[in-house]
Amino acid sequence: MPRNYSAREAAQRLGISLDTLRRWDRAGRIHTERDSANRRVVPGEEVERLRAEARPQALSARNRFVGTVAAVRVDGLVAQVEIDVTEPTRVVALVTRDAVEELGLEPGMPATAFVKSTSVLIER
Repeated sequence: MPRNYSAREAAQRLGISLDTLRRWDRAGRIHTERDSANRRVVPGEEVERLRAEARPQALSARNRFVGTVAAVRVDGLVAQVEIDVTEPTRVVALVTRDAVEELGLEPGMPATAFVKSTSVLIER
């Protein structure tokens, strides 16, 4: 049987406040049900649907640099990934070896660099 979350648990998993979850429910953005005590519960599938929708929207487009992996250098646990971006610039990120392996990064493949403060995240 699929797991249901209390409203508070669902809000925590979604990274929103309980008030926001209630507003989303009233606006029809999230489907909730009521338990025998008339408390709001959220089906697990609904939480996962909203988490999946939020992933691409969680980062600002102005911090996104789409390009092609130019080089991957692995040294022990750390890897350097160089991306030629479509703008006239290049982004270089120091990431873990595990991240490179998990993303399967190789020169010539498309990738996107997300810049947040002093961190660069790589998406494939």
